[in-house]
Amino acid sequence: MISGLVSLSCNGIFQYNPNQVIFRDNEKNLTVKNIERIRSVPPEDTVRFILMGDTQRWYDEAELFVKSANSQKDISFVLHAGDISDFGLSQEFKWVNEIMSGLKYPYLTVIGNHDIVANGSASYRKMYGALNYSFEHGNNKFIFINTNSREYAFDGTIPDLNWLRAELRNNPENKNAIVIAHVPPFDGDFDRDLEVPYSQMLADDPNVKFSLYGHQHSFRNEEYYKDGVQYILSTAMGKRGYIVMTTWKGGYKAEQIEY
Repeated sequence: MISGLVSLSCNGIFQYNPNQVIFRDNEKNLTVKNIERIRSVPPEDTVRFILMGDTQRWYDEAELFVKSANSQKDISFVLHAGDISDFGLSQEFKWVNEIMSGLKYPYLTVIGNHDIVANGSASYRKMYGALNYSFEHGNNKFIFINTNSREYAFDGTIPDLNWLRAELRNNPENKNAIVIAHVPPFDGDFDRDLEVPYSQMLADDPNVKFSLYGHQHSFRNEEYYKDGVQYILSTAMGKRGYIVMTTWKGGYKAEQIEY
C-alpha cells in the first residue's frame, strides 16, 4: 500500500492514501440520480442515446467527446461502457465524473476491468452504485451487467447468468432488451465456460436484437455468433470515437461518430 505526506497546516500533517474511497455527496449514488433525471423527461417512441467508453487516462479526449456529444440532437442520455479509470483509483473516477458532468445529458455506466483494480470496485459502488442493474425507458429495458471475468479468476460467477436470466424474463411488455457490458463474450477476458450460455441466453430472447460493449478499443458491429444478435462495440476515447444509437419498438440504428 502506497501512502504519502501531502500537506502541512496549522492543524498538523495529514496523510493521503491513493486507495482511499472518499467522495462528496454530489459524487455519490450517481446511477440512481441519473436514472431519476432520465425518467423526469417523458420518452418518445424513438429514443436516441450515445454509447462510449474506455476513458481511462484520456482526459483531454474525453473533454473533446463531451463537446462533440453536446452537439448531437435529441439525445436522451449517454452510456459509458466501462474502464472509467485506469488504475481503479477514486481520484480517477472523480476526474472523469467532473468531465462527464459537462454533458447536457445524464450518463450511466457499467464497470470495466480497469475499474476493479485496487479498491476500484469500492470506489465504483460508492460513486455509482450496483455493478448489475437495470431500468426501463420508453420501449426499452436497459440491462447493465459486470462481465469482467478475469478479475474474478474465471471462477464461474461473472457474469451472473442467473441474475441476467431473471432480468430478461422480467419483461412482461416485451420491450427491447438491451444488454450493456464492458467485456464482450468473444473476448479472452470473458469466462470461456460462460461464453456459450451467455450468448445463447441473448439469442433465445426475441426482444434482444443487439448488445453493447467497450473494452477492445475499436469499433465493431457484427452478428458474431450468426444467431440474430448484433454485437456493437464503441472504441476508446483515445481513438476519439463513439456511437449514436437510435431505437424504436423492434428496431434500431447504430451510427459511428469520430471527432
